[in-house]
Amino acid sequence: MSRVLHRSGAVPPIAIRGEGIYLHTADGQAIIDASGGAAVACLGHGNRRIAEAIGRQAAEMAYAHTGSFSNQPAEDLADILLKDEPGGLTRAWFCSSGSEGNEAAIKLARQYFLEIGQPQRTRTIARRQSYHGTTLGALSAGGNLMRREKFLPILSQTHSLVSPCFPYRFQNAGETEAQYLDRLTEELEAEFQRLGPDTVMAFLAEPVVGATTGCVTALPGYFQRIKAICDRHGALLILDEVMCGMGRTGTMHAWEQEGVVPDIQVIAKGLGGGYQPIGGILIHDRIVQALAQGSGGFLHGQTYQAHPVACAAALEVQRIIREDNLLANVQAMGKRLETALTERFGNHRHVGDIRGRGLFWAIELVADRASKTPFDPALKMNERVKQHAFQRGLSGYPMGGTIDGKLGDHYIVAPPYIVTAAEIDTIVERLGDAVDAAV
Repeated sequence: MSRVLHRSGAVPPIAIRGEGIYLHTADGQAIIDASGGAAVACLGHGNRRIAEAIGRQAAEMAYAHTGSFSNQPAEDLADILLKDEPGGLTRAWFCSSGSEGNEAAIKLARQYFLEIGQPQRTRTIARRQSYHGTTLGALSAGGNLMRREKFLPILSQTHSLVSPCFPYRFQNAGETEAQYLDRLTEELEAEFQRLGPDTVMAFLAEPVVGATTGCVTALPGYFQRIKAICDRHGALLILDEVMCGMGRTGTMHAWEQEGVVPDIQVIAKGLGGGYQPIGGILIHDRIVQALAQGSGGFLHGQTYQAHPVACAAALEVQRIIREDNLLANVQAMGKRLETALTERFGNHRHVGDIRGRGLFWAIELVADRASKTPFDPALKMNERVKQHAFQRGLSGYPMGGTIDGKLGDHYIVAPPYIVTAAEIDTIVERLGDAVDAAV
C-alpha cells in the first residue's frame, strides 16, 4: 500500500536510479526518459558534478531567509543568466516552480502599474489551450479547460482568453497565413477594446505551447504583432518559458526566435534540470526602475525564495550548458529528431501533425489523417500510446484535450540536451512501434 496520493490514483512504478537519459525502476526496467519528465531533466540523470555542488552547498549553508539575507548561489545564478542583460532583462527573482513564477509575474505586473500611477489596470489576457500552472492564480490565467473545469467557481475572473496561434487546427481552409494572423490580431485588439485598453495589465503566452497542445509554434511575425498591440495600449508582455525556455528550443530564450523581448519572462524546468525545485522570473529594467523610484521593492515573498541549495544546483546546470556548448547539440539533435519523426510518421495515417523546435517535438494523433478527425476521447489514445511505449522501455509526455480541452491527443518528445544521434533513433523507433500497437 502506498500512502502517497498519486496523480492518477494508481500507484506508478517506483524509479530508483537515473543515469544519462535512462531511469531505472525497482522491478528492474531500464526506461528511456524521452521527455526529461515534463521537459525538465535537460542534462539527464545522475550528473555527479551537479550532485556534488548540491552537497557542498547543503553542508555549507542550506537555508537563509531572504527577508534578512541574500546568498552567493542566488547572486551568481542571476549573474550568469543576466550578465549580458538580454533584451534589457536586468533582474531575476527565484522561487520553487513554474506555477509560482507565473503567480509572481502577474503580481509584479500589477505592482508595476500601481508604481507608475495606473491602478485601473487589473486585467490579464491569455490564450485558450495555454497552461501557466496549477496554483489558483496561474490556473485562472491559463486556458487548459481540462485542468480548469472543476475549479472554475473559485478561479479569478480578472483573466480573459483569446484564440491561440495554432495553424494546424484553427487556420481556416483557404485562409493564408497573413489572413490568419490578421484575424488573430484583430481578435486581440477587440478584446483590449472590450475590456477597456487602459484596464489591461498584460498579455501572457507561451512562445512554444507545451503540455496543453503539444509543442505548437506560432507563425512567423505573430509575436511581433502581439507585442505591437501591447505597446500601443501600454500593457506588458509576459512570456511563459517554463517549458520551452532555458535552451529547450535551441536558443537560451525561446523569444530570441520570435523577434520580441518580454517585459517579464517566466522560467523553471530547464533552469535547474530537475536536480532541485526551482523557477523564477526575469525582469525588464524599466520595471525594475519603476519599483526603485516608487516603493523600492517587490511586495511578494516566499519561504523558499532564492533557496541556496536550489540556486547552487541551477547554477551548476547553467554552467554545464555553457561550458559544454550544449545549445549546439540541442540544435543538431533537434534537426535529427525532426528528420526522424518525419521519416517515421510523415505518412502515418494516424499522425496528423509533427511540430516543434529544438529538442521539443510532438506528434498529434488522429483517427483520420486526411480529415484531421480526432480519436474519440473515450479511447484515451494518448494514454494507450504511453502504456505501449512504456512496455517498450520508453517514457514520453502524452496529453489529451489537445484541441479544446476534450478532443485531441498528442505525445511530446523532449530528450535531454546531452542526447546522442543513436539515442534519438532509438526513441523514435520505440515510439513508432508504440503508436502502431496502440492504434
